[in-house]
Amino acid sequence: MLKFEIDYAEGCLDEILNELVKTNMVQSDGYRLDNYCKSASEKIKEACNCEYLDVHYLVGGTQTNKAVLDTILRPYEGVVSPLLGHINVHEAGAIEAGGHKVLALSNEDEVIDSEGKLSPVVLENYLSAHKEKDDWHMVEPGAVYISQPTERGALYTKDELIQISSICKKFNLPLFVDGARLSYALASDKNDVTLEDLAKYCDIFYIGGTKCGSLFGEAICFTNDKYNKGFDRVCKQKGSILAKGRLLGLQFDVLFTDNLYIEASKKACEYALRIKNAFEKKGIEFIADSYTNQQFPKLSKKQQKILNDDGITFCTECKIDNENDVVRFCTSWATQEEAVKTLENSINKF
Repeated sequence: MLKFEIDYAEGCLDEILNELVKTNMVQSDGYRLDNYCKSASEKIKEACNCEYLDVHYLVGGTQTNKAVLDTILRPYEGVVSPLLGHINVHEAGAIEAGGHKVLALSNEDEVIDSEGKLSPVVLENYLSAHKEKDDWHMVEPGAVYISQPTERGALYTKDELIQISSICKKFNLPLFVDGARLSYALASDKNDVTLEDLAKYCDIFYIGGTKCGSLFGEAICFTNDKYNKGFDRVCKQKGSILAKGRLLGLQFDVLFTDNLYIEASKKACEYALRIKNAFEKKGIEFIADSYTNQQFPKLSKKQQKILNDDGITFCTECKIDNENDVVRFCTSWATQEEAVKTLENSINKF
């Protein structure tokens, strides 16, 4: 079987695994106080070219989103998110379980053919209307959440990021960027948003590791000291702190050595575009124009069966009708060219 369902099916990059083995018996302090975490944080600060950057390490994306939002939101506040945002559709109500409503906004009448972005115009109109109404019976927007890339693999441009950042500043709201798949955005030829841009225009963002070559882990970056008050205590209270913090720090220390974080993801983007091209040659349409590691073609049941019969698996994103679905193909840092060739040959049977 060739699995194209997810981008975390394998373990980790060899460079990380080798370093874990090499340092296995080295004693270190716990709870992020070890030298590996300190070294990784310095390398991340340098990569972001940010004078102030408070870096924290947690195990996974949902845990990270919840810990950040539980820290920065007041009890009566919610978080503005794209309708397809991960916190809205893929976290089993984790944010709501903490007492904070997800205020989901949609740019499209037809959600199926959406890139999953949050339009600056839609955001500003929503926040302006809320402020004008000033109804204290309603949930107050307390933060804005987006992801780079989006859940549909699309990229925010630098101009879009600046617009959203400006709107957030206008309404005095923090901008929080989910970077669970950030390496694939940074590795894409179509991307013009850098780590420096994220540090400059966002209040909080995180650098994903779990889907980007590490065994597990996300590096949370606060770009100023306005929103990180008590973050360590919130994480401890919620059981989010890993006692063996070295396991996180070491992985990010390796990822941020010799630009490995971006370099290791370039092939994933190249392979994803090869898959995209193979589908396009057969006249297959996509729901989003993705240049990262996720592709979302519209396939008939017959076409899906051809792929399945050749041992190729993928995710069903959503149903179009009784005969057609939107499906998702993921590549990753671990994807092999032979697997891509096999998929290309199978697509040619359509």
